Amino acid sequence: MEPEGNFVTTRIVILWRLFLIRLLTLQLTFALAPTNALPGCPQRCGDVEIPYPFGIGPSCSREGFTLNCTFSDGTYKPFLNNIEFLNISFLLGQARIANGVSSQCYNSKNHSLTYNNWQMNLAASSPYRFSSTLNKFTTVGCDTLAYIAISDTAHRYRSGCVSVCEDKESLTNGSCSGIGCCQTAIPKGIGYYAVRFDDNFNSSDTYWFSPCGYAVLVEEGAFEFSTSYVTTGALRGRKLPLVLDWAVRNKTCRQARRNTTSYACVSDNSECVDSGNGPGYLCNCSKGYQGNPYLPHGCRDIDECANKNGSSCSGVCHNTQGGYWCSCPPGTHGNPYNGTCYQNQNQKLPLAVKLATGIGISLLLILIIFLCIHIICEKRKLIKVKEKNFQEHGGKLLLEEIGKQQGLGFKIFTEEELEQATNKFHRNNILGHGGYGTVYKGILKDNRVVAIKKAKIIGERQKKEFGKEMLILSQINHKNIVKLLGCCLQVEVPILVYEYVSNGTLFQLIHRNSHGIHLSLEARLRIALESAEALAYLHSLASPPIIHGDIKSSNILLDDHFTAKVSDFGASMLAPRDEAQFVTLVQGTCGYLDPEYLQTYQLTTKSDVYSFGVVLLELITGKKALYFEGNEEETNLSSNFLSAMKENRFGELLDDRIKNDEEMERISEIAQLAKACLNVKGEERPLMKEVAEELDRLRKMKQHPWDQHSNPTEIESLLSNPSSYCGAEITSHYSLEKKAVLNIESGR
Repeated sequence: MEPEGNFVTTRIVILWRLFLIRLLTLQLTFALAPTNALPGCPQRCGDVEIPYPFGIGPSCSREGFTLNCTFSDGTYKPFLNNIEFLNISFLLGQARIANGVSSQCYNSKNHSLTYNNWQMNLAASSPYRFSSTLNKFTTVGCDTLAYIAISDTAHRYRSGCVSVCEDKESLTNGSCSGIGCCQTAIPKGIGYYAVRFDDNFNSSDTYWFSPCGYAVLVEEGAFEFSTSYVTTGALRGRKLPLVLDWAVRNKTCRQARRNTTSYACVSDNSECVDSGNGPGYLCNCSKGYQGNPYLPHGCRDIDECANKNGSSCSGVCHNTQGGYWCSCPPGTHGNPYNGTCYQNQNQKLPLAVKLATGIGISLLLILIIFLCIHIICEKRKLIKVKEKNFQEHGGKLLLEEIGKQQGLGFKIFTEEELEQATNKFHRNNILGHGGYGTVYKGILKDNRVVAIKKAKIIGERQKKEFGKEMLILSQINHKNIVKLLGCCLQVEVPILVYEYVSNGTLFQLIHRNSHGIHLSLEARLRIALESAEALAYLHSLASPPIIHGDIKSSNILLDDHFTAKVSDFGASMLAPRDEAQFVTLVQGTCGYLDPEYLQTYQLTTKSDVYSFGVVLLELITGKKALYFEGNEEETNLSSNFLSAMKENRFGELLDDRIKNDEEMERISEIAQLAKACLNVKGEERPLMKEVAEELDRLRKMKQHPWDQHSNPTEIESLLSNPSSYCGAEITSHYSLEKKAVLNIESGR
């Protein structure tokens, strides 16, 4: 027989091991917090939780449960087509949506009736049916008779509800008994409804009430009748909650279990329940489990011991998978389920038990201390990394200069502020991709909408000069240049914050016609002039001068009034004064790059002039910088243009939307200006200031026709140097893959 002391010690060791296992299990549970969405999919859209089988996008949802997360009224909301979802419950198999109120209004001036009738058609194959238990068809008004036409897959029904009233005293708040308000039920399995009013019942005789009557299918518990609905017409144009019953259609549980690939109840410890509203089924977690039964391992054990209301244990509670059991505390005996545990007489804890308990508590405290130390060290390490990045990017110098210059509208943001503004840089907030990074739409704490750019890489020279260059760029204040509002320097590659320009890019306006408008020659000249003036400002008036380095139509944004704003300084640099002007890596966009820059690695203001010349060609030809001819071969616009000018067939390239005899003189002069900008030799190209002046003169030709031929010497001087840039030379510089065309469209 084993000695009693050894038995007690062995039991204590076992209990201690069980305690450690339980502690590690709890830590793992907290580390892997349960989620109700598929891994990698959004869990929320605005304030609405999106549980699977619902999801944002088809890859995140089961068929039939796909929603769109749309920015509306200042926040993100989930929609199915044009139906807004207010909340979703997978436990009850229900969802609330916003439903419009139908109205019939009497016009006393012309004695006519106007209607705003709503209807909703949920496809028979869709998961949704109108709840027959929670919704009521409701009519509001004096002398109002409304009908609801409803149908399921096999039958059509029609029902009506009439509300009348004699005077204001007959109306009662909260009462829907037929006086001013009437309600009626709908049958099960309904997926379609439409509202109609009876013309013979209207408010033409009730001059002291609202001239409108209303009807709506609404959640009964969310609607409370108010006399103001009748007296003031407060319901007109509103939307009210409507409850949908949803299920996995159109099989019973028995039928669904036969096909394991499509069976929705995939979690262990889940159960199938037939739908109570139309054919189909729902999934529930088994008793003792909770979570999402539509996800693998979605049903998790309920810890009844942690939730006092989940167990009836008055003693020591022991949780098990799907249940629990109870025992009396040490030193007591009795029935722990009903609270009758009595103290054992003359029983003392053995010394070994006391010793083991003390050791266990000590080890637990040591473990907690080590965990706290580890967390503190990691946080300090992260802070040091952020401080290092901040210093390397010139943050200290930038802070000092911002403090000196009062009223400078430039802010240094933290990484946390920008993550909050972009929902942690969620892909739904992406505005576009460029050669230098990704641009996100963000909303700051003060509700300002901004464009936030995360660059891909930054060179060592740029890193050292970044703070100084940010200070210079922040002082640029021109109506045709996107304003730089701030930056974040805590990250390895700085993040830039710009003002948000809402109307897309010049590339989209020319080549995609996203606005569906006719772009006249006058409008094209205005956009070209505004862009040229912005570049002339950077080259001539900024101190020091700034070279943009990536001028293209997709980097010219348009605001609500289609005013041009030059953006994306990802390739920009201050005008160099020493050997730093020679770069080791050519940057820019294929189709717009200065051929002299490609050969000499020397970026100058004349490089921007060349790129702007390509933009001018896009405006008058409507073609992309790189496009495909009928033989499916990639064609360079500038090369084709120069060849056409040389062969006197430039008219073939013109955009048909602006080609007319009255404007051919101005179009020809624009072409000559573009040709001058595309000169193979940078020194023979005009200055950006001269380009802007010439565009301004061409705009005024329409306004002052008597001045069309003024200053011929000046024009001849500007355009006298013909381009010797042949197509063969261009081909040698631009023999890149055809996918480079996509890079033109994606920049912002």
